[in-house]
Amino acid sequence: MTEQLPGIKKRAIMLLSVLMAAYHLYFATIGFLTEMSWRAGHLVFAAVLILLTRPLRSGAKGALVDGVLILLALITGLYIIFEYPNMSLRMGAPLVRDIVMGTISTLIVLEITRRTMGLPLVIIALAFLSYCFLGGYLPGIFGHRGFDYDRVITQTYMTLEGIHGLPLGVMVKYVYFFVMFAGFLEATGGGKWFIDFAFALTGRTRSGPAQTAVFSSGLMGSISGSAVANTVATGSFTIPLMKKVGYSPTVSGAIEAAASTGGQLVPPIMGAAAFIMAEWTGIPYRQIILVSVVPAVLYFLSVAFFVHIRALKTNIQRVPANELPIIGEQLLRGAHYMLAILLLILLLAFGFSPTYSVCLGILALVVVSFFRKESRMTWPVFVNALESTALKAIPVSAACAAAGIVVGTVGLTGLGLKFWGMVISLAGGDKIFAILLVLLASLFLGMGLPVTAAYVVLAVLAVPGLMELGISAMAAHLMVMWYSQDSNITPPVCLAAYAAAGISGGDPMKTGIQSWALAKGLYLIPLLFVYSAILTGGLLEVLIAGAIGAVGLMGLTLALEGFLARPLGMITRILFICVTVCCYWPDHYLNSIGIAIGLILVGYHFIGPKLNARAAAR
Repeated sequence: MTEQLPGIKKRAIMLLSVLMAAYHLYFATIGFLTEMSWRAGHLVFAAVLILLTRPLRSGAKGALVDGVLILLALITGLYIIFEYPNMSLRMGAPLVRDIVMGTISTLIVLEITRRTMGLPLVIIALAFLSYCFLGGYLPGIFGHRGFDYDRVITQTYMTLEGIHGLPLGVMVKYVYFFVMFAGFLEATGGGKWFIDFAFALTGRTRSGPAQTAVFSSGLMGSISGSAVANTVATGSFTIPLMKKVGYSPTVSGAIEAAASTGGQLVPPIMGAAAFIMAEWTGIPYRQIILVSVVPAVLYFLSVAFFVHIRALKTNIQRVPANELPIIGEQLLRGAHYMLAILLLILLLAFGFSPTYSVCLGILALVVVSFFRKESRMTWPVFVNALESTALKAIPVSAACAAAGIVVGTVGLTGLGLKFWGMVISLAGGDKIFAILLVLLASLFLGMGLPVTAAYVVLAVLAVPGLMELGISAMAAHLMVMWYSQDSNITPPVCLAAYAAAGISGGDPMKTGIQSWALAKGLYLIPLLFVYSAILTGGLLEVLIAGAIGAVGLMGLTLALEGFLARPLGMITRILFICVTVCCYWPDHYLNSIGIAIGLILVGYHFIGPKLNARAAAR
């Protein structure tokens, strides 16, 4: 991103990235700052870096506007850092300068969000702000008493419920450090090793290159927590390989986008939404990642099964054996990376805080990088890793700040209570219908919002209604988090699909539609959260629920693709849809029937022709 920038600006960005890392590491370990000051300082770094790396326009006028905005971002950020102790004492009676600073800060947040995430999130934030002022004129359930300008800006700027609210707090305390871990891993060659190792494991199958995309995206996603970064990192290798063996550009991009989207569901790092969920609900992050393992495996199984069936259907050829890496060599080459990753996983599993765990993980990664010459973290590599961390983190920071505006206005106006009351009323107490409404809302939001913002909006508006219907906090939040992932692959704004299409050369919109179809597990698997023991049962119960869910997903894939070892007839495809319905229906008797029908259909598909041939021979 910084290659095209002038030398002075490039050096400024590099210096700010290093300072941003030092700021976070110092105050996360031995330093102390109030929660508000820490968040405000992070937002200052993010705003300045965004304004530097995404200029308004070329030329002197654009540079002047950006310079003024940078100065204002510094002033408003430093103001709240140093003035907040006094400001908190006058919360009910803000000074004029408080309101002026709050207004400027809100406008800057909207501008940096526009530059990084586009207009949809800005429009939604402005709509929620407008509701604070105009709600007093609305009739019926969505009306409220109305709020004056000072009250709205106070909520948005001066409290921990607006711009500097929970989403930004999670970004500061957790997500930034995990992005740093992923940045260091990639800088030392760990990202490339993930891909090579996955290729060595999966390359011998008919669908080998596509399976490499699925497997490596799961490995990378478990560390990066970003679907777009995952798509670019793994797709630059897997997409050309898939095209080489016969997958079309559109399908190649769609497979990578769908697999990379699932990366945000894989522990130990599940993206910003999972950390927000932990803070919001009070559920330990360790518990969230433990219950997420089997559902994540289910998702990747569904994608892997699709790509295998597609390989059979289109007669994709195997990669020649002499072009495949050797598994043993790859395992030895990357064993030192696994030491750092294993340490991170063990620290999280034993209940240490995510921040503490990842800081030690980063330190371990730096140390183990010296075990091999090619992965050694020299000073230039170290600085580049910090710069990469900052540039990957700042778009999420802008989205979190804008999402905080939404959260603050919902809390101020009571909109959340009204919305989930309406959901319960429309659903008539029926869980399935309520879940369907939430799914439709996620599809709508996913057309324009990034994952984190979509999750925050849905969690504020819909989760209370789901909990009112008897769904646990864990199941409700995980369901919303899974549904929010479709914003990466839902046209017209599907960033992971666009990134994949940019590599594959396929049509971006067709790639988005194809990847959306591929990621059908996003919509079915969350039903298991509510209607099975996959989140709450013992190991055997969880595995049984996962197996039933896998059969249902495979049935749907076969019905949609219409192919197994040979083309399937229409009646067989309809029966496979029945298998899916039975497996996901909350009834053990129907689950058993679905599995039985599936086994009979598959068995007859392979054995039937042989039996018919023998009968004809007689």
